[in-house]
Amino acid sequence: MISRRALLLGLVALSAGPLRASARAHSLLARSEPQGGATIARAPARIRLWFTERLEPAYATASVWSGAGARLDAGDAAVDPNDPTLLTVSAPGLGPGRYTVRYRVLSLDGHVVDSSFAFAVRAAAR
Repeated sequence: MISRRALLLGLVALSAGPLRASARAHSLLARSEPQGGATIARAPARIRLWFTERLEPAYATASVWSGAGARLDAGDAAVDPNDPTLLTVSAPGLGPGRYTVRYRVLSLDGHVVDSSFAFAVRAAAR
């Protein structure tokens, strides 16, 4: 006969499996250009975000904000048609300063990821 403890451990093990699988199914940020937390010498013309899963293009957004809270991107965030894990947005004319990239994506599995990261552009050396 199975003990209560063995039965309980078995149920816990069975229930943990689906949780781990669903956690892996979210579209998490895998890498970005520029990298979060980086200080770079030259401002990028376009911000690139790669995710761990395919994105739903109709529900993927990204924006770039100044340290003062002004939106600075061109409003053209889009999932790359050749790479469904890549979301890009133009950021023309960024100068020295600290910036925040905000993004919100919907994975094809239906999970929403809403987050942000910062980067800085240093002033040119004189």
